This record gives sequence, structure tokens and C-alpha cells, in this order.
Amino acid sequence: MNLVHKIKAMQRLGRQWREAGKEVVLVPTMGCLHRGHASLMERARKLAGPKGRVVVSVYVNPRQFGPKEDFARYPRNLKGDARLCRAAGVDVVFAPEDAEMYPADCSTTVQEEELAGGMEGAARPGHFRGVTTVVAKLFNLVLPAAAVFGAKDYQQAAVIRRMTRDLNFPVKIVVAPTLREADGLAMSSRNQYLSIAQREQATVLWQAIQRAQEAVARRPVAASRLRQETARTIAAQPEARLDYVEFFDPDTLQPVKLARPGTHMALAVFVGRTRLIDNGRL
Repeated sequence: MNLVHKIKAMQRLGRQWREAGKEVVLVPTMGCLHRGHASLMERARKLAGPKGRVVVSVYVNPRQFGPKEDFARYPRNLKGDARLCRAAGVDVVFAPEDAEMYPADCSTTVQEEELAGGMEGAARPGHFRGVTTVVAKLFNLVLPAAAVFGAKDYQQAAVIRRMTRDLNFPVKIVVAPTLREADGLAMSSRNQYLSIAQREQATVLWQAIQRAQEAVARRPVAASRLRQETARTIAAQPEARLDYVEFFDPDTLQPVKLARPGTHMALAVFVGRTRLIDNGRL
């Protein structure tokens, strides 16, 4: 496995692989990798096949963090990430530097205008502009035939799929299922911020989704009522605070007034200072 830091070196590899007809699959990450990321790499390995190449990007992208968010303290562990990638059969870890990714006079961004406005887009202004910009750059650097993303970031996957279509990137977007701990908590690099007590309370996100699933299984339920019930569920945990919860069409991401089986639910919750997200199909 190779560790690549320089943009020109990554571009050179991408061109060589394309010219040789090798299937290249990219797994974009911000590092601090865990078993959830490993499952994405395993999916990428299957897509690439034995003769293809799997590239994992490890880059904490400053452009997708707001001024009051956790960019400075976001966990970084490149040595550990490299070990996990090697064990998962990754060919290249691409870990570029900020100065190369965003030169001082960098003035171009990529923005999706329809799907990125609500939920995470409303809670974190500018977040998706940072995401789509860095993913577009990675597509141009790695030249993948496919890219694998996790379903935990449901809106992000939808935004990237739309950007890929609209800008005619020849990249297949694959969304792999969310991996969960035994108690239902979605795997996340931010989980390590949690204290023991907060870690127990964090399962409330999955519990809220399960309660909504049970409610709509019996009959359609007004989304406003489910929001109230979700807020009460979250508030029952002493260190949990609901940021948002939304019920929406899984294809358009448009909010619905009546939730039923097939409606999608997404929520963001602060547990202490740690902001966690989750989602699920009702």
C-alpha cells in the first residue's frame, strides 16, 4: 500500500491507471477510521475487483466546517488509518495538505442548489459547498470509475449524487449501509468525544428512529406530531439536545406533512458538546 501526499503524484497515478484500463474506486474520508469505514473499503474492493485499484482519501476538509465547529479538535490518526486501510486491501491512501488542496488564492467552489438547503445545509451554512468542492477535486485527482459513501450521511450522498450527475462526472456513486454498534449507535469518528454517560445517552438517536418506524407501521402519522414525539424522546436524556429532525421524501428530500412507510427520517442531536447525526427509512 502506498501513502501519497502530493496532488501531482496522485494525478499521475490516476492517469496511469485509467490508461491501463484499471477500475479505480475512491472512498473519501476525513480519517480517524473505524469499522464503518472499513465496510466502505470492503465494498470498494469488490467493485474494483482483483485487478482494480482502491484509493482512500484521508483529508479533514476545512471548507466544510463552520467557524464555531470542531475542525481544530477533529480527531486525526493517520498512522492508525494507514494500518486499517492496509488490512482492508486498499492500494493507496491519499492524504493531501491544505496548502495544496486550497492555495492561498483559491477562489472557485462547487455548489448544489436544490438538495443542500435543508437539514444539514440549514444547520451548517456553507457545509455542503465545502463537501461538493472537495469531492469534485478528489474526482479530478483520482479519476475514479466509482466512489463509495456511507448512508449515515444520507443528505450528503444525495447532494453528491446530484452534483455528479449535473457536472457529468463519469463516476458511479455507491451508497453503503450504515454500520451500527450492538446498541444501535451509528458508528462515527465523533463518538470518541463522548464520555461513558454520554455514550449511553447517544443511543437515543436510534431509539427515536425506531419509535417513529413503529408509529407509522400502524398508520400514517402527521410529521408535526412525530417531531414533537422525537423532541420528547431526546429531551428525556439529560445531556441530549435536539438540533433538528425532519421527515422527507427519500428521493427529493422535500419535507412531507404525513409520514408513512417509505418516508425517510433524519435528525441531528447534541450530546454534551458532540453533534451526532443519524437517519433511517420509516
